[in-house]
Parts: sequence; structure tokens; C-alpha cells
Amino acid sequence: MDLLKGKVAIVTGAARGIGRMIALRFAQEGADVAFTDLSRDENMDTLEKELNDLGVKGKGYVSDASDYNQAQETVDQVIADFEKVDILVNNAGITRDTLLMRMDEEMWDLVIKVNLKSVFNFTKAAQKYMLKARTGTIINMSSVVGVNGNAGQSNYSASKAGILGFTKSIAKELGARNVRCNAIAPGFIITEMTGKLPDNVKEEWIKSIPLKRGGLPEDVANVSLFLASDLSSYMTGQTLQVCGGMSV
Repeated sequence: MDLLKGKVAIVTGAARGIGRMIALRFAQEGADVAFTDLSRDENMDTLEKELNDLGVKGKGYVSDASDYNQAQETVDQVIADFEKVDILVNNAGITRDTLLMRMDEEMWDLVIKVNLKSVFNFTKAAQKYMLKARTGTIINMSSVVGVNGNAGQSNYSASKAGILGFTKSIAKELGARNVRCNAIAPGFIITEMTGKLPDNVKEEWIKSIPLKRGGLPEDVANVSLFLASDLSSYMTGQTLQVCGGMSV
């Protein structure tokens, strides 16, 4: 359908998992895709090749999304390479799960920095180009844990809840210039990250989901495509929960 033909997207933390699938889905719909990850490895090289094989321009950038200066430099380099940015997906994220009584300061600070500050960093860097062009869409990856909380994930929950407040504020700031900002709150999505959970934990999660299954990265990518495209042109400041009903 070429819903994103002629668009340029930046997807952070995209060498694997949900970010990787978003990058591929955007490319399938005609977007040129710049994506970031912490290091250049086989995953980055493979995704770069897959994107280019789809007939679009795809390029990976080594960048720590949680580092303010690196984010600025990366976006500026994307502009030099692609000439513009129409779509930003703030996807980079980590977990350091444990009960608060066992959580140390480093575990708290790292999760907040990677999950929340990275959203500030890349949005700050990209907005000046979007505002000048008077068009753009920003998609921030939150979580149902940011909506509802979860025991043993106070750091992750706080970071993802912070993203929701940030999304609403940026939507109000940038809307007059036709720049939209929305969030996605995935539930239990089957990725490399969730694959490390014990089987009994995964079984309990699935029991709590009305659709009785975990989601796939493709499920999140399809909603990302909707928010990135003109199909959602009158939506901003919203949070779409992709969770199989577990938040009902």
C-alpha cells in the first residue's frame, strides 16, 4: 500500500525485537529507515541488508540513546544522510527487575536514563527539523506496566509512566506545527527480553490476558505503522495499549 512512501523514519534500539520489526514494517510500506543500537554487530548488519533488500534506504547508526550529545549527533547525521526526518520511534529500553527492597541506586538510575531520558534526547534532537518542516510524527514506546504498575518493576514502571506524561506534553507543544506525538503501551510481547522470564511467570501472564496468548512484535509494529501514517492524522497525545486485553 506504500503508506509511508517518501517518508524517512528513525527507530531507536532497533537491531532486535520490537524495534527491528517496526523498522521492517515501515520499510515494507515505502519508508527509508535510519535505526540505532548500542553497537554494530551481526544484528545491525542483517537488518541493514534486509531494509535495503526491500528497495528502500536503510542505515544503522551506533548510538547510545541515553546520551544527550550522541542523540543530537546521530539525528544530525541522519539529516545529512537522508535530508529529513518525518517519523521518530523512541523504542530503546531495558529492564533491571527486582523488588524495591533489593533495588540499588544504579539499577534505578540506569533504567530511568535508558528508558526515559533517551525519549527526551531524541525528541529534542528531531523536533527542530520537524518544526521547521511543519510536519512529523513521534511514537514513544511505553508499556502497560507504565499504565498499571507491576510489582518488582518500580524502576521500569516509573520510566514508562514518565513517557506517557512526556507524550501528552509534547503533543500540546508541537501540535500547532502539525507535529503529532503518541505512545504505544505493549503488554506481554514475545521477544528476546521476555523470553528470559521463567516459564511459570510467562504462564501467569498469559492466564491474565483475555486473548490467552502473548503478543508478537508484528502486533506492535502494525500499530506503529498506523500512528506513523496519515491514517492517524487526527490523533495526538494518545496512548494505544497493545496488550490482548490484559489492562481491561
